[in-house]
Amino acid sequence: MTQTQHSAPRGQLTLTTAASDGIRVITLNGEVDHDTAPALRHALTHHAADEPRVVVDMRGVRFLDSAGINALINGYHALNTAGGWLRLAGTPDAVMFVIKIVGLHTVIDCHTTLQQALNA
Repeated sequence: MTQTQHSAPRGQLTLTTAASDGIRVITLNGEVDHDTAPALRHALTHHAADEPRVVVDMRGVRFLDSAGINALINGYHALNTAGGWLRLAGTPDAVMFVIKIVGLHTVIDCHTTLQQALNA
């Protein structure tokens, strides 16, 4: 398993990436907003061709706005184009509310736990 960590501007979001069994797991901690969404978009799309199966562990996300939604949509499209998929895991209720309001849960698979997302 390999692991890398990237921080977005102002330290509002920490992204930790681990790879195991051909699946990238991106763990988020903090807020996904206008300032930090580009780091998430990059994490999702940069290696899409080489590692197109991704689970985003959302347990540490405290806030998600439209920029974060757009980053997830961009990642979803890049990974699908590469023949892979994007799954969300452990999304807190307040963040899941936003995801459901925009209907993103009908496009991206959302799972209660990281293990469920990895095994789906």
